[in-house]
Amino acid sequence: MGFTAVHADWGRLDASLDDLGCGRAWEDVHRVEGLHLACPECGGRMFARVSSRRARHFYHQERPPECEPANESPEHHLLKLELAMAARAAGFRAELEVSSETGNWRAEVLVFDEQRRAFMALEAQLSPMTPEDARMRTNRYARDGVGVCWVGLQGRPWQRAVPSLRVEYPEERGAGWTVRHGLARYTWVPRTLAGKAGWTHITCPLDDAIRWILQGRVHPHTGPGGTVWWTAPAYAELAAARTRLEADAVAAARARAAGQARRSAAAHAAAAERRLQEALLQAQDRRAEQERLAAFLEHAGKDAQLWPAFVQLVRTVSGKTVEYGGQSPAHGNGLLVYSRPHPSREFRLAGVVCPDPQALARWPAELTILVPGQTWLARIQAATRTPLKVAVLNPTTKHCTFLRIRPRPPDPPPPPWSGHSG
Repeated sequence: MGFTAVHADWGRLDASLDDLGCGRAWEDVHRVEGLHLACPECGGRMFARVSSRRARHFYHQERPPECEPANESPEHHLLKLELAMAARAAGFRAELEVSSETGNWRAEVLVFDEQRRAFMALEAQLSPMTPEDARMRTNRYARDGVGVCWVGLQGRPWQRAVPSLRVEYPEERGAGWTVRHGLARYTWVPRTLAGKAGWTHITCPLDDAIRWILQGRVHPHTGPGGTVWWTAPAYAELAAARTRLEADAVAAARARAAGQARRSAAAHAAAAERRLQEALLQAQDRRAEQERLAAFLEHAGKDAQLWPAFVQLVRTVSGKTVEYGGQSPAHGNGLLVYSRPHPSREFRLAGVVCPDPQALARWPAELTILVPGQTWLARIQAATRTPLKVAVLNPTTKHCTFLRIRPRPPDPPPPPWSGHSG
């Protein structure tokens, strides 16, 4: 069935219009014998009749399988009529089953503006269609300056690709069709990133949705992921403002991160510079100390390269703050070592490094002698006359041994007869 037919003299007839669009009455075509009407799509002979729902339409004498209007379902037929009636209720001229002059599209409902220019097609799409086909057919309309709204009854993938509405069939006769999906509003209160925001699809009568679309109160909007829906310009601007605010927040966060990275890099560079300067100062201090201790190192036979390790080992073993004085003639030209257990205490003499063994005759029993290895330990052991505390430090192995050394007993005198022969 279809809503349009062609008469040889009257031209194109539209069963949905009171005057059939050509100034004739329905009675001029309904049950009139000998009247010849043709299908505008396939040219087959058609007749006028009224359906069980009191919808006027034209039908083929023989239904051709290749003619699209002849094979429409009742739901398709009723939805197409509802779209045309909604457009007319909004104050627009709407014609059914109109083909373009070039034949590259055929609008089920074509809507015209006040200058009688076609500007919107309303398509009842109940048969399967891919998203690619939907975009291609939409672009065909767009090349001729015609927008399009696709209307379906069930959720389909193509509805996300083109401007569309998903509607619900009225449950009761006389009730209106309802839009369930395809119209959306943007909610964002308060207007800060802390507030919740998002698109919400709204439900409304189909007549209202068609009126808003034809009056330009809603426009197609492409949302996240490329999904297309109808919305008011104010909502699109609100969403754009939120997007700009998010972009500004991201840019600000990146700027802060970049600034933090620059500050961190500068801090690392400054720390590296400080470490370098400290290392240079420490090297200068070591050179100055080695120059100051040149005589002692020569006296001790100590390798100047190992002296810093020896100094560090003394600090580690003692667990105290340690300072080195100079060579002390009163202590066998050994190097004086001072320490303090706490910063509030004064430094006290704690030990002597490599004293001359000849100075051990009157050595204080609790004054530690520090020696770098077994060679010096042997010298001390050979010369001791009183009990001594000795710390043997090996800077190569990082090992320390604390010893209590006692003087060796004197050799016994020889027997009286050892020098005489029998």
